[in-house]
Amino acid sequence: MSRKPAITVSRLDLERIEAMLDRMTPAQAATHAALREELDRATVLEPAEMPRNVVTMNSTVSFTDEAGGEPTTMTLVYPNAAGKPGTVSILAPVGSALLGLAKGKHIDWPTPDGRKRRLTVLAIDYQPEAAGDLHR
Repeated sequence: MSRKPAITVSRLDLERIEAMLDRMTPAQAATHAALREELDRATVLEPAEMPRNVVTMNSTVSFTDEAGGEPTTMTLVYPNAAGKPGTVSILAPVGSALLGLAKGKHIDWPTPDGRKRRLTVLAIDYQPEAAGDLHR
């Protein structure tokens, strides 16, 4: 497996995601161990310091999956907002993989069936921090 790219998350996103994981049962939390590992290795910045080219919570991002080919555009959301067309939960494997990635970077991410997918960020169409929506 290739080395994982550096990721950056905002302090606010980190606090909210960790609180969500902490409320889960141990069995539920165990299914999201990869997300917690990503958070543990992330560089954490204040929301106002987030680079514009990094995927944060509630960002709308265009990416490719080497397995699928066609670019996909989705908004990375918390589970309570997931399920609407064009959204992906932070708890979904794709959502966990996208968080903190910079434009142009890729990550190899395991799928529930044990295969690996390579996601590459093409563009960040909307990022709350860049838009000044710091208290979402």
